[in-house]
Amino acid sequence: MLISPAAACNPAQEEPVAATAPSGLEVVETKVTTQSGEMHVFKTEVARTRQQQNRGLMFRDSMAPDEGMIFPYDPPQMLSFWMKNTYIPLDIIYVGEDGRIINIHENTVPLREEPYVSFDDAVLVLEINGGRSAELGIAAGDLVEWPR
Repeated sequence: MLISPAAACNPAQEEPVAATAPSGLEVVETKVTTQSGEMHVFKTEVARTRQQQNRGLMFRDSMAPDEGMIFPYDPPQMLSFWMKNTYIPLDIIYVGEDGRIINIHENTVPLREEPYVSFDDAVLVLEINGGRSAELGIAAGDLVEWPR
């Protein structure tokens, strides 16, 4: 088979294939830009369906420092999360329609069944390891970007 020099220099671009986690969930990059301009990138599993969202990070015993999970919602709504069957402390970050962090519940208590609530309507929840928000300087008002 002959390949023209032009074709050899410009191979057809393939559509990127979404990565998947061992859980079977899609993995995407979620970026948090602090008000001081620092950007932090997390590899986040996407819990889209009600079933995926109900399971969340339950039954996990660890998560890498640059990993997390996102829970997208449409339409925006008041949200609450609990830690039932969740063995690792998390920072639960509620994000508004404008992409700004509404509030953060830091170092949530594993296995706690009382809810951690958003302070306003949210379109996204980002869960990362407990204490990472403070460690990285992530706070209310910071910008969160994710594939919508």
